[in-house]
Amino acid sequence: MTSQERAALDAPSLDRTLVRIAHEIREQHKDSAALALVGIRTRGVYLAERLQKKLLEITGTEIPLGTLDITMYRDDLSEVGPNPEVRETKLPFDLKQKVIILVDDVLYTGRTIRAALDALNDYGRPKMIQLAVLVDRGHRELPIRADYVGKNIPTSVKERVIIRIKEVDGRDEAVITGGKGA
Repeated sequence: MTSQERAALDAPSLDRTLVRIAHEIREQHKDSAALALVGIRTRGVYLAERLQKKLLEITGTEIPLGTLDITMYRDDLSEVGPNPEVRETKLPFDLKQKVIILVDDVLYTGRTIRAALDALNDYGRPKMIQLAVLVDRGHRELPIRADYVGKNIPTSVKERVIIRIKEVDGRDEAVITGGKGA
């Protein structure tokens, strides 16, 4: 964490938050046979993998896991650059009759989730789609809300919430940066 960052979640808090989300999912879906987790690239994939492990500990059932790349579905693709990096989408199960828990790190404007919904629909029509996010920071531009929220962190539009995941960044934490004068 740098001097311009404020801590929102440390590693143990992040882990406890994922345990709570896993218990909430279990509470909502007693029969886990119809469930599947789909992580949005990049950090949503790692969070979905962790949720899968926690749900296995809770239910004794391994929930199917997929990954979703939304690059080509973004409405700001022209701002991303001339050669956006498109990565693999892997959905090793039939979406039909599945309750998909879409997993992402931060919910902000809702545009990432809109793109994810569009991408999922190209692969099939699930029975239901729910959203699990580690952090909801507000400032929605689209009418999208999460079904499972790890932590609500009110922010200004000048601030950013940065999620660092051990598998990508070498450590687990959520920090707020920017704000006054940013």
